[in-house]
Formats: sequence, C-alpha cells, structure tokens
Amino acid sequence: MTTAPLVRRTDEDGVAALTLDSPHNRNALSARLITELTAELTRASRDPDVRAVLLTHTGTTFCAGIDLDEARHPTHDSAGPQRLLQLLRTIVESPKPVVARVAGHARAGGIGLLGACDIVAAGPQASFAFTEVRIGLAPAVLATTVLPRVDPRAASRYFLTGERFTAAEAARIGLVTLAAEDDLDTALTPILDGLRAAAPNALAATKRLTTAEVLRSVDRDADTMTALAARLLATDEAREGVASFLERRRPAWAT
Repeated sequence: MTTAPLVRRTDEDGVAALTLDSPHNRNALSARLITELTAELTRASRDPDVRAVLLTHTGTTFCAGIDLDEARHPTHDSAGPQRLLQLLRTIVESPKPVVARVAGHARAGGIGLLGACDIVAAGPQASFAFTEVRIGLAPAVLATTVLPRVDPRAASRYFLTGERFTAAEAARIGLVTLAAEDDLDTALTPILDGLRAAAPNALAATKRLTTAEVLRSVDRDADTMTALAARLLATDEAREGVASFLERRRPAWAT
C-alpha cells in the first residue's frame, strides 16, 4: 500500500485547497481517505490564516462514493457509516466556508460531500448519480446533507432510479451552486475573492445561519441513517450488487 497521502493540502492567499488524490479507486471514500480528509478539514478550520477551504480532486472523478472493494472485504469495518457521517458533520460545522470544485464525476456517497459543502461549482464535464439502489444499498448517510438542499421531487427521481444527470440539472435541482459552461476556475474566482474579502468572524457567523437546517438534519437522522446503511451493507442483496459492480456484470435482479 502506498504511504503517500490521499489528501494533499496547498495554501494560497487564505484559501486551503484540499485535493482528493486517490486515483487507484477514483477517490473513493475508503477508511483511510475519510480519516485523512477529516483531519485536514479539522486543521484548516482551526488555522487563523485560512479564510476558506477549497475541496478539489485529481483525475476525472471527484469522488466515486464508498470504496466498494473495501466494503465487500470479509474484515470490512462496520463503523464506516459513522465515520462518513462524522466527515460530513466536520464540513458542515467548520467555521470556514467549504467550496467544492467538481471537474469530474460524483457518485453516491461522494455527493454527500457536496451536500455538506457551502458552495459547489461544477464544470461542463461533471456528472452525478445516486447509484446506491443499483447495487442493493440506499443513499442513507448522504441523505442527511443532500435532502435539505435538493428539490424533493428531483430527490425522489434520482434517489429511486440511479439515473445520471448533468451539472446543469444539478444546479437546477439545488445540488450545486453553479454549473460553469466553460472554465471552472474562472467561474470560481469571484466566489473565492468574495470569501477572502469577508470579515472572519462575520463569515463564521453567517455560515452558521446558512447551514443550520443541514446540521439539524445530520443531528436528527444520524443514528437512523447510519444504522440503515450498516444493515443494508450486510445483506445478501448488497453483497450481490457490490460483486456485480466490481465484476462488471448485471446483478441477479436486473431484467
């Protein structure tokens, strides 16, 4: 196993950029990546020189969701859902605004990160899908941050069907803040400049206002959603769904 960090930090003019850099599994939410990202977010939130956090990625995938290869291992850590929930809470509770830069694909649990972020900018190559139902799971933990943000009718459709949708559709339903038609970094410039121009204490207080409903959702549904996620992961249906995905075949129930 590589010892190189899966999350890299660089700082520029008050913005701490945290880059997901786990190309071997498309930046999937492995136990190690979650641990590293939670730690880096915590450090950035306590850094007086940081005005905002930029969450970005290498490769063509922002985040593929939970690490399915890890999830189907016989010694899989059953604390995975709780660990993911704590990561989402860390983003929501951070006094520093967290901006997501999505230049590629976001799937399943990876979209939960976007629900937790304060601002999400997606590029023209970005795509989104809640793929859990197709592998015998449910979008349980991510629902705590996504449902307060997204149009309810759209949530019903995309949660239930697992369809892929574009950045423009993600903006329409409230999942992302803006869908850049051309250069993503150009679209991000006024957002980051605006955060740099804000007074730190006022910025933290204002973030608390805008994240209050998301935080209530996380706290209210934490136990129920983590229990549901853990229970479904242990079913025969999920084992077949995960295996079929990794083996690139149709699951037994597909017609």
